[in-house]
This record gives sequence, structure tokens and C-alpha cells, in this order.
Amino acid sequence: MDLRQLEMFQAIVEAGSFTNAGKRLHVSQSAISRQITLLEKELGVQVLMRSNKRVFLTDTGKTLLKHCHRIFRDVEEALLEVSQNETISEGSLRVGGGMSVCTYLLPHILKEYHARHPNIRLTVTTGTSEPTLEKIRNNEIDIGVLTLPVESHDLEVESIIEEEMVVVMSPSHPLSTRKELSVKDLGGTPLILFERGSNTRKIIERFIDEEDISANIVMQMENVEIIKPLVDIGLGITIIPYQSIVREVEAGTLRYARISGHPLYRKLGLVMLKMNYRPIPLQRIVTLFKEMISTLQVLPP
Repeated sequence: MDLRQLEMFQAIVEAGSFTNAGKRLHVSQSAISRQITLLEKELGVQVLMRSNKRVFLTDTGKTLLKHCHRIFRDVEEALLEVSQNETISEGSLRVGGGMSVCTYLLPHILKEYHARHPNIRLTVTTGTSEPTLEKIRNNEIDIGVLTLPVESHDLEVESIIEEEMVVVMSPSHPLSTRKELSVKDLGGTPLILFERGSNTRKIIERFIDEEDISANIVMQMENVEIIKPLVDIGLGITIIPYQSIVREVEAGTLRYARISGHPLYRKLGLVMLKMNYRPIPLQRIVTLFKEMISTLQVLPP
């Protein structure tokens, strides 16, 4: 087994066929097919199932693909560690996070990062925590900005910001004239919340359970940018970070209230694979977050 065979295997999976993988790697389809056959012969198992138009991973192939991501990450890390200096002339940085973070927090960070390091190729992927964590583990994303807690032996986590969560409603809602709500106000009121499984949803569920609220959850959405227009048209109220509604509050399209005696917060953190050496593009984004985050945090008046 050699790295070229693994590179071909990974290219087939990503491109969807032997032909497309050959185009990507600038080799013939027959050459790729021959190398995959040799790889499977050496392993003693089949890693790909072929059909007329597509290829599919076997269970063994899925395991091998995970190791491929890590192998190539380790190779890249080794090259960077022995060759990089303190200047960044080129490279890439892949960032992942939830929709709300990518909407109101990341643009400011990435704008400054690009100004300082214009030759670094930046890519951003949105998604909920679990898919983002899987992409980090598979070396498809370099760093994630996620709601904490995130606890795993293979991941490194740095807390960066604490956001207050508030009750948000449309200006026409009966509760919209009040700046503080009691726990009883939430009982029976239609709620539109983040989908189950997200860390932000877990924070809200813990609060509901502890206060024994008779929650009337009518909708569950993947991200805050879908929740806000549903609240705006009066389908329910929600509990989301204040920072995600600053523009709407200023424009008068949404209103918010705190929960009297029960402040709610969520923590955001930077999540990366544990490694002996951080590539300089990754080092610099972590440093930039620490420099800028206090200036970007917006608290409710």
C-alpha cells in the first residue's frame, strides 16, 4: 500500500466515479482501476462496490476512508512543521459553524483575517454540531465554532464567548410589551425551538425541565435564520441568543424579553483536532478570535 493508492481511493469517493477521479488526478481510468485492484488484493477485502455509473463504499471502505483523511492530515502537518516559517504566503483554512454564528460573528472575523492574510483560501461550511464535528474528525474542516460543551478525547476546545439567550416574539404578540417574562408566561405558549440534539436546544430543555414548564413546542428548526421569520409572522415565540436578533430589534421587526430571575446563556467555543503542531493559518485564526471576540459581543440593553 502506498500514498498514491490511497489518494486514488479518496479521489474516487469524492468524485463519485473512476472516470472523474482520473480527470482530477490527471491519470487514466485504467491506471486508477489497476491501483485499486492492487490495494484491495493487498488488504484482502473489497473497499468499493462498482455499478454502471457509480461506486459505493463497503463498510471496510468507510473505515479506510476515515484513516485516509487522518493519514493525509498527518502528512500535511509533518510537511508544515518542518518547512513553515512565521509568514503565510499561501495555504487554506476551512471553517465550520452553525448558521447564526456564520451570519453574525464569522463575517467580521474572516474579513479581518483576509485583510491580514489575503493569500489564504478561506472556505466556510454551515451545519449543526454533530455533522461539523464529523467533518473536523475527517479533516474536511480545520476549525469549528460551536455551542459548548463539546467533550471528546480527540478534540481540542477553547471557549471564546458567552451569549445571553432571550425570549423573542413578533411586535404583535401579547407578550411583546414586556421587558421581562415569568416562567409561567412560557407555559402553554407555542414555542419554535432549535431541533433536538443541538447543544443550544439541550440548554433550553434543561431550563424547561428544571422549571417544570409545560412547554408547547410547535416547531423545531435547524437554525436561527429559519426560526426568525416564523416568529415574525406570529406562529410562535422562541428562545435564541440576543446577538442573533440585534438587527431585527433595531429595525423593530422583532422584540425580546428576559426571563425574570432566570438568565440563560450559551457558550461558544473553537473546536479543532488535537495535534502536536497547529498549522500557521490555524494558529492565526485562533489568535484573531481571541483578539476580536470581546469587541463583537453584543449584550441586551
